[in-house]
Amino acid sequence: MKLSDAIAKIDELKPNVYSWDTKVDWLSKLELMVKSDIILTHEGAEDYKDFHGYDPDFDANTELIAPPPYDSMYVRWLEAQIDLTNGEYDRYNVSITMYN
Repeated sequence: MKLSDAIAKIDELKPNVYSWDTKVDWLSKLELMVKSDIILTHEGAEDYKDFHGYDPDFDANTELIAPPPYDSMYVRWLEAQIDLTNGEYDRYNVSITMYN
């Protein structure tokens, strides 16, 4: 899944008021967690040593780290961040459970 695909999908499924920059930041934080919690604990981590996240000007066609079928986590993560930021804690609890 590309960075732009994840953002387009959440915008389609859950219309929201959050900017591209905010959603890129949320995805960047998720990717850094994937890097530190999963990738750096396995062989091949050196391929990601220079990865420090995304900024809003990052290439929107960049492939995110997790391949299918795990790439659905990106949309679930964005959904949870939207619910949390909106203060919709019951929805957030469901969203973050689906993400997990």
